[in-house]
Amino acid sequence: MQGRTNRRIIQGQLQRTLRNHPTDAERRLWQHLRGRQLDGCKFRRQHPFGDYILDFVCLERKAVVEVDGSQHSDRIAHDAERTRFLHDRGFVILRFWNNEVFENIEGVLEVIMAMLVTREEAPSPPNPPLEGEG
Repeated sequence: MQGRTNRRIIQGQLQRTLRNHPTDAERRLWQHLRGRQLDGCKFRRQHPFGDYILDFVCLERKAVVEVDGSQHSDRIAHDAERTRFLHDRGFVILRFWNNEVFENIEGVLEVIMAMLVTREEAPSPPNPPLEGEG
């Protein structure tokens, strides 16, 4: 799959459910990402991409921000596969633990901002060819 969204995700409306029921950490971070507050970048929340739903993504800079709770300590292999999938499609992924968002929101925002600035200055890698091309 070259980044097409899985029909199961779209038809099941999973992203809408997640968007309507964010975790406290996601809600807090969203208050700082929404409305182009960071370097004028538009972030989307709970955005479907491939077989995954991304917590926050800026498509123009190919930047993904994930907020992980304790359940992710049991999903290391799954998260690594997801990171590899997104990286292969030109995305940079930042992961923060819930407690980082609550205890150091300014530090989290600084890291995100630094990544956005870097992504603006560096040309993004070319998209992989569509199926049947290349």
